[in-house]
Amino acid sequence: MDGIIQGVAILVNLLAFAIFARAILSWFPIDRTGPVVQAIEAITDPVLDPLRRVLPTVGMIDISPMVAIITLFVIARILTSYQG
Repeated sequence: MDGIIQGVAILVNLLAFAIFARAILSWFPIDRTGPVVQAIEAITDPVLDPLRRVLPTVGMIDISPMVAIITLFVIARILTSYQG
């Protein structure tokens, strides 16, 4: 059971990293149709899109990646705390 929990925690951390990478990539004028950008968007859209519908923007800043990363880190911490 510990292996499953640790695996899920690793996947949650990888998702948080992908969201961070997407936020950083949004600062640069790069081609959004590239395969790397498309893959990152496909991975992170299921998490970020619902948050964007609920959270307001702060000026011109989208805070949904920050909220998602914090939430994912809390989930990973909770999962790892249940390990024996």
